[in-house]
Amino acid sequence: MANDREKEAAARASLQYVKDGQVVGLGTGSTAAYFIKLLGEKVQKGLRIRGIPTSERSRELALSLGIPVITLDECQEIDVTVDGADEVDPQLRLIKGGGGALLREKIVASVTKQMVVVADASKQVERLGKFPLPVEVIRFAQAVIAKRIGALGAEVKLRMTSEGTPFVTDENNHILDCRFGEIRDADALARTLSDMPGIVEHGLFIGMASVVLFARGNEIVELKRRG
Repeated sequence: MANDREKEAAARASLQYVKDGQVVGLGTGSTAAYFIKLLGEKVQKGLRIRGIPTSERSRELALSLGIPVITLDECQEIDVTVDGADEVDPQLRLIKGGGGALLREKIVASVTKQMVVVADASKQVERLGKFPLPVEVIRFAQAVIAKRIGALGAEVKLRMTSEGTPFVTDENNHILDCRFGEIRDADALARTLSDMPGIVEHGLFIGMASVVLFARGNEIVELKRRG
């Protein structure tokens, strides 16, 4: 599939940002999985890095490929993180969390010197919001938060598994998928959500991505954050 080829191409292009001796944040999701596999090949050939995964899924994948894995307990600063995104706008603001790992992903991004986002061309948008915004919530507050986000104009749905049970994150929380349509002011919405007690984290990543690598057919388009 073209999408899979593009995801792998973007992941391959991101390897140039990883240097010997670095601590590397390992993202979660289909494009990040390509990166972890390609990184594993480099490690087999002698690249020395230590990985900090953003999910149990990514941790298991990294370990299966022989990538040395550590935690934030052992190291609180990350040189480079490579992760995917569900949407990217021209200011390199992101919606993330389609894979359900947004909390750990945002924590890792927050202690990363350089965040490299890898994506196929379909993830590039003029304005965020077509993709539903994931919001991780404490179960106790779930109904309250759903009502409050609904009052902001979103259609709110509890994320379910294919078995018909609520999706549970690595930190044992639930996710509300909030369909806003086009988000007029992503910065203001991010602040509003961050201020709501009971929201653990939301999927708006603002001012975090340093570089975005889009694969479009055979071409890699590199966008860098200004300043």
